[in-house]
Formats: sequence, C-alpha cells, structure tokens
Amino acid sequence: MSLLKFLGVMSPAHINFFNAIKRGEKVGTDVLGNVYYSGKPRKGYKRDRRWVMFDGKPEATRVPPEWHGWLHHQTDVVPSGENSFRRPWQIPHQENMTGTTQAYRPPGHVLEGGNRDKATGDYEAWKPE
Repeated sequence: MSLLKFLGVMSPAHINFFNAIKRGEKVGTDVLGNVYYSGKPRKGYKRDRRWVMFDGKPEATRVPPEWHGWLHHQTDVVPSGENSFRRPWQIPHQENMTGTTQAYRPPGHVLEGGNRDKATGDYEAWKPE
C-alpha cells in the first residue's frame, strides 16, 4: 500500500484523525452501520459541523435520505426508529450501481444487444415557422 493511499483524504487513517481532532459527539447510527457525528461550529460560523463515518467504503449513496437531510441541516431532528421519515411505499436503500454489471440498461442499449423497437410513427418532427 502506498503512503498516499494510506494517508489520503478518504483513507481510514485520515478520517479517524479528523474525527479525533474535531472531538465530535456521536449522534446516531443508521441501518447500514454508518455513524453520524456533530461538533462545534468552525470559527465565524453559527451552524454545528456534521459528518458521517462510513461502515465500509466511503460512498455518498450509502447515506439514507433521512440522514442526508440531517447532515445538510434540513432538519435538526435526529432520525431514529421511532421518528422515521420512511413511508411504507418507499423501497429499501440501494447503492449506486452505475459502472457495474448490475447497472440499469434500457432495452436497446448496446450492452443489451442494441436492438431497439421500431418507431411507431406517432412522432412528428418540429418545424420552425
């Protein structure tokens, strides 16, 4: 492992050092195991600092919507099991699959065979007047 990878911005060593320096207070944990912290505001600012320590790889899509709202100061209510903002019709969180073999590819995509359905003829091209 290279020194840059070990001490890089997204490395566990850098993140844990940042967490120790900022002396954040643990606020909660989400269903994916991510831990959320809050700390004193930076000099000249009024809002407290909020950040997340990811359980596993640091991927922004692994932050559930209710915690995203808290992180970005949209609400001061800390999400928990009792006051969940989830609705029954919402599906569970899924990681961003772009760039993987599980990514969505519509019918006609080059990697799905590239055969699109024929146009139905209901399209009328726009002609400027």
